[in-house]
Amino acid sequence: MLCLLFPQILLPQFSRILNLPSAPEPSPPSELTPDKLDHVVRPNAPALDRINVTADERQVSESGVYHLRGHAVIELSDTILKADEIDYNEETGDAEARGHVYYENFTQNERLTCDRVEYNTDTQHGKYYNVHGYIKSRIDARPGMLTSNNPFYFEGKWAERIEDKYIVHDGMVTGCKLPHPWWTLHGPKFDVIPQKQAKAYNAWFHIKQFPIFYTPFFYKSLEKDPRESGFLTPNVGHSSLRGFMFGLGYYWAINRSYDATYRVQDFTGVGTAHTLDFRGKPNANTDFSAILYGVWDTVRQKDGNFYSGVDAQFSGKSNLGDGWLARGNVDYLSSLGFRQQFSESFNAAIFSESVSRGSIEKYFGMDSFEIYAERLQLYQEAVPSNDYVILRKLPELSYTGRDQQVSDTVLPVWFSWDSSMGLVHRSDPTQTDQSNAAIINENAYSTSQFMPRLDLEPEVKTAFRWDGFDLISSFTLHESYFGQSLIPGASADNGLPPNAIAGGVTNRLAAEFDLELTMPTIERIYNKKTFLGDKLKHVIEPRITYKYVDGVDDFERLIRFDELETLADTDQVEFSLTNRIYAKRGDTVSEVFMWTLSQELYFDPTFGGAIVSGQRNVTLDSLELTGYAFLDQPRHYSPLDSEVRISPINGIFIEWRADYDPLRGGLIDSGFTMDFHRKHFNFSAGNNDVRGVNLFSTNGQPQLTNQTYISPPANQYRFYAGFGDTNRRGWNAGMSGVYDYRTSTLQYAIIQVTYNTDCCGFTTQMRRFNIGTRDDTDYRIAFTIANVGQFGNLRKQERLF
Repeated sequence: MLCLLFPQILLPQFSRILNLPSAPEPSPPSELTPDKLDHVVRPNAPALDRINVTADERQVSESGVYHLRGHAVIELSDTILKADEIDYNEETGDAEARGHVYYENFTQNERLTCDRVEYNTDTQHGKYYNVHGYIKSRIDARPGMLTSNNPFYFEGKWAERIEDKYIVHDGMVTGCKLPHPWWTLHGPKFDVIPQKQAKAYNAWFHIKQFPIFYTPFFYKSLEKDPRESGFLTPNVGHSSLRGFMFGLGYYWAINRSYDATYRVQDFTGVGTAHTLDFRGKPNANTDFSAILYGVWDTVRQKDGNFYSGVDAQFSGKSNLGDGWLARGNVDYLSSLGFRQQFSESFNAAIFSESVSRGSIEKYFGMDSFEIYAERLQLYQEAVPSNDYVILRKLPELSYTGRDQQVSDTVLPVWFSWDSSMGLVHRSDPTQTDQSNAAIINENAYSTSQFMPRLDLEPEVKTAFRWDGFDLISSFTLHESYFGQSLIPGASADNGLPPNAIAGGVTNRLAAEFDLELTMPTIERIYNKKTFLGDKLKHVIEPRITYKYVDGVDDFERLIRFDELETLADTDQVEFSLTNRIYAKRGDTVSEVFMWTLSQELYFDPTFGGAIVSGQRNVTLDSLELTGYAFLDQPRHYSPLDSEVRISPINGIFIEWRADYDPLRGGLIDSGFTMDFHRKHFNFSAGNNDVRGVNLFSTNGQPQLTNQTYISPPANQYRFYAGFGDTNRRGWNAGMSGVYDYRTSTLQYAIIQVTYNTDCCGFTTQMRRFNIGTRDDTDYRIAFTIANVGQFGNLRKQERLF
């Protein structure tokens, strides 16, 4: 913040040159019109080993001492010193300038004035009296940080330079425009090492002449990549759920490769939160980050409604050389309720999974190899319990070969493959009654800790093209081996628990044939200028895809780990029709409209017997068509999938995706989003609607009693509206939220108001959470100094802008 306050005159030797033309009259910085300190290119500057001295009235040399009177000037290669009079001793290097002293450093963009200066060009020691000046501020343009082109203004009763350190006494510093700065920092002493650090002692921070806070010690790094140990700015705030909060932190720069940050925050209504952030870069090819966040709920534990817990995250990557890459992340969460209670992000608070994964991979031209371990924990309830699903791969190896042409004699032929081999584990929740610890989920099960699973999928593909028709066919073998499987029909009637697991080996050999026909596009060009562009082009793209899979005879026995177990027999054809409109604007062509309709017809409505009536069924083909389940009985056709994208002009984007099911007589799901951007105004809105239609019973009729949904119903709206941005001067405001129409609940909301001046900004924000176990309102504030940083309990990543 106090970077480069004073001149640096460093010349190994110099010679005297008299009677040169006088330099232009200096224009010292004015408090009314502060200079922006644009870099000036100096023509005809003196050489590094020379010094020019001039004066209008008198130039006298007495035994190597020069007495310059009347517009005296000493000019070096990168600096210039002007005053009413200057006395300069060439042998000792002592110079004394008096009266309207003006100094400018062209290399470092420094300008200052003072009444008198004593300086030694050999030792670089100096004293400056009643000093004022401007220095070029270092702009650290990071995302979310307020920046300004204003130079820093400083003043002091006197200052001295010792080696490379400046000491300012009874001084003041500001980065605002004068004569009425928004903020100033006053103190009896400032220590500044240019390009390195600045320190203030017993300083008062003022806003509009009003003292705001006192600090016995203040530190600011001036390095390009600042890393210095020290305490962080305290933060305070209030939450309707957690009470008043007060936090402190310490940053430890261990060495050039490692650092750590520790924060402690006390919530009067909850307890104490601790955060430890440890980062490292052991070598040029390796880096990692570890974050440990924990809260001990000492207040609410008395009534049994508390959510103490820990959220630990680790991520890292390393380039091992020769094309090998290692990377991984570890996520440990003690309970979903803890995340809902203490997460500051809505997306994180509603995320019910904890995923950890580590891998080593290498690419061999068209092939790739990977060995990885993965653990996924899917929570079913917010309260701490054993009600969660665990999926684990420890380890798994995969080897993949991309399409490689092996023949072009008659038709081109490509060959590729996917393969994997690993040890997997799955356990479904064993939910218990808290009162008597009795198991109440009879469908719980668990595989062995290391169940073997192998898969090999070679594929041969060819293509035929004729007169605009493209016919692509492929043949794939799915050879899979599973170490364990479910026992079909297991129940209490045959003495077996539901979801009983057999220890025998299950082999699956399935053949897949795909045929894709792309027909010639239908095009028309409109040479009429519209608001969309100078020209328009309408394109219609029809496509037909046939797929046949046979050999999956044990679909209901397979334990689900990922999409590998969702492959089912099918005999189907998919019809797809896409309409596109392109607009030419000058030399640029953009897609302004796209609408795709897709539907699948099933010649085998039972998918080889995989469909069980009266329950939710998911197959690989249904997942590839839409993300919502629709198979609860045998059927001959899928819902009609519609995807629309519209971007009529720059700054507007609309997308709508929906599934219309003729069998149920209406839309079963819909996802809509719209984004608008115009100068400083931004608007976004969206809706996600799932009808939650009832499952059909085993006789093909809608359920009338004990109704259950094929997909959980949902109807949520999200919105964002904002005017302004991080660096816009004046008022900026924005609001964002998520509203659940079914429950009439505003689940999440942010309202933020920011006022930016030429050198600082004031921000206030209200945050609202009403999800799961959390019903909370937070109030946050921040004061931002341009090019320096911010103070308060509103972090940059939590701001709207």
